Amino acid sequence: MARLAELRAEGITAATVSRLERKGAIARLSRGIYQLPDVALDQHHSLAEVAKRVPKGVICLVSALAFHGLTDQMPRRVQVAIGRKSWASRGEGTPLQVVRYADDRLVNDVEVHEVEGVAIQVFSVARSLADVFEPRRRVSREVALQALREAVRRRMATPAELAAQAQAAGVWRVMAPYLEALSLDG
Repeated sequence: MARLAELRAEGITAATVSRLERKGAIARLSRGIYQLPDVALDQHHSLAEVAKRVPKGVICLVSALAFHGLTDQMPRRVQVAIGRKSWASRGEGTPLQVVRYADDRLVNDVEVHEVEGVAIQVFSVARSLADVFEPRRRVSREVALQALREAVRRRMATPAELAAQAQAAGVWRVMAPYLEALSLDG
C-alpha cells in the first residue's frame, strides 16, 4: 500500500500510476492510495488504509479496543484521533470518524504497529480504556465495561496504569468503582 506522493518520490509519475491502474497492475483504494491487486489482506486492513489517508492520526476509541482484541464490536467507521486544528481527510475509501483531541493528548501512550507493511499509530490499552469512559465520546457503557473486564482478565494493563490514564483523562470517578470491583474479583 502506498500513497501517490510516496510513489512519486520513488520516481514514478502520476501518468504511470494511472496507466498501471487502467491495466489492472495496481488497485486504487481511495484517492491517492494504491495497492497491488493480488495482495493478501490483513484483518486490520482498514486501519492500514486509514493510516495512509491520515498520516498524523492515531487509531482510538472502539477501533483501538478492537485492534487490541478487547471487544468484538466493530464500529461502522474507523475512529481516528487528530489535533484540534489538523486537516481531516474526507472522501472515498474506508469510512472514518474523526475525533478531535488536544495536541498534547496525541503524543502520549501511542503505540506503533505494522499492518500490511504500513506503520499505524494506536493508543495503548490503558489509554483506549480511559478514553471510552469519557461521556462526550459517546461509547456505550456496556462496550467500555466489557473491554475493561477483558483487559483486567488478560492482564493487558495493570490497575495502576488504568488508574493513571483515567485520572489523566478526567474519568477516574467514573471508572474507579468498576476497576475496584474487577481488582477485588481477582
